[in-house]
Amino acid sequence: MSLKSFGAKLFAKYIASQIKSWSTRPLETQLKVFKELIAEGRKTEFGKDHKFDSINDFQDFFKQVPIQDYEELKPYVDRVVDGEEDVLWPGKPLYFAKTSGTTSGAKYIPLTKESIPNHTNAARNAILCYIAETGNSSFVDGKMIFLQGSPKLDQKNGIYFGRLSGIVAHFVPNYLQKNRLPSWETNSIPDWNQKIDAIVEETYDQDMTIISGIPSWVQTYFEKLKTKTGQSISKLFPNLQLFIYGGVNYEPYRTKFENLIGGSVDSIELYPASEGFFAFQDTRTEEGMLLQLDSGMFYEFIKADEFFDKAPNVLTIGEVEVGVNYVMIISTNAGLWRYNVGDTVMFTNTSPYRLKVSGRIKHFTSAFGEHVIAQEVEKSIIKASEEFDVQINEFTVAPQINPKKGLPYHEWFIEFQKQPKDMEAFAKSIDLRVQEQNAYYKDLINGNMLRTLVITEVPKDGFQQYMKSVGKLGGQNKVPRLSNDRKIASELEKQI
Repeated sequence: MSLKSFGAKLFAKYIASQIKSWSTRPLETQLKVFKELIAEGRKTEFGKDHKFDSINDFQDFFKQVPIQDYEELKPYVDRVVDGEEDVLWPGKPLYFAKTSGTTSGAKYIPLTKESIPNHTNAARNAILCYIAETGNSSFVDGKMIFLQGSPKLDQKNGIYFGRLSGIVAHFVPNYLQKNRLPSWETNSIPDWNQKIDAIVEETYDQDMTIISGIPSWVQTYFEKLKTKTGQSISKLFPNLQLFIYGGVNYEPYRTKFENLIGGSVDSIELYPASEGFFAFQDTRTEEGMLLQLDSGMFYEFIKADEFFDKAPNVLTIGEVEVGVNYVMIISTNAGLWRYNVGDTVMFTNTSPYRLKVSGRIKHFTSAFGEHVIAQEVEKSIIKASEEFDVQINEFTVAPQINPKKGLPYHEWFIEFQKQPKDMEAFAKSIDLRVQEQNAYYKDLINGNMLRTLVITEVPKDGFQQYMKSVGKLGGQNKVPRLSNDRKIASELEKQI
């Protein structure tokens, strides 16, 4: 056993004991976080506007601060972007994580000196929990690859901004730098095709023990490795022991992964977001990921089926139940106050609190990590229809993860009133408009992880027949514009 491997075991034991300490005192832990957030919030313009000086408990907080999404918080964020201090959090943030927006283009999520450790330590702690539970630490001596965004950052008003994964790359500890791949230069390549090819060249003959990334990205990497070498991943990397992932569900990819690998490897699931690193898989024996209750984030939960009510019941951590679908609301030490991330979660355990991501409160498509939303597809098809003099009765979008041939794609089921003269050109026009609005989708297309969308024509009245078949014809029922699975697609295919 190497010194590094021995040290990792000792450190893992220490971190595991710390995690057990706060996870067995969830209510006390969250109350402490809440008080610390309110104390700091009183020093800010947001805190003054919402009378933080008079907040003494949760109920005061709920009454005085509305639940909000990015669009509602944007006026404050814009002031921070412009260089103003003490707006959402004392001082200025260190970074902005720039993400794909909804109605206003790019989103700028602040990362502060206090919130950065949450993003950097959680992934580390997930690995340490694995070591503590399994006793296996030999992989720390091998090479570790992290497929992520470019670490090159822009700067405005003294604040750096870029993709979250690129920002976090600046905080990889020194003892891992020699093991970390790809190189800084390769990670900084802006073109994904060139980047993935460079990563393959740089890593195919290395002793890889950990691979981390969104499953669709890693799958592309594996396929290119196999094309270059003609070997399975297990032959190339015989000491590969861990696959660490987050962002999308791994299960649809698992069979393909194991075929590419030539076997199976242990996996660790993470729940990261620009707004915070919310949870990670802390054990292999229980379902779900451990909610990070001590990481500068205060959580609220609203039952998903009550979320759009006029006055939904707001719950704190001690009031949630296993198996119920909740919308998660956060307040953080980056200055996000009662912020609706948009995710829905379901608890698998309350001792300690473990959860799984169950979806989004609004319809979406993110089978590949693209987070395409309804507004993006609706705007795209409207503009393309105007260009091609097309009339649409109805449409919906679903991912095709495992096509019979070629790359995966978004499948658009469209019922036309008036068809385009050139269906291929029409599809390409829609696709380019989605790319213009959604940087993640554009990256996947440019990186040859997805191909241009495919249009499948639905016969006349096909959507009405579908709605009738599921008992939702008429009234206020609407066909979902987006799905993250193929349940609707499978029913529509029966009519084609």
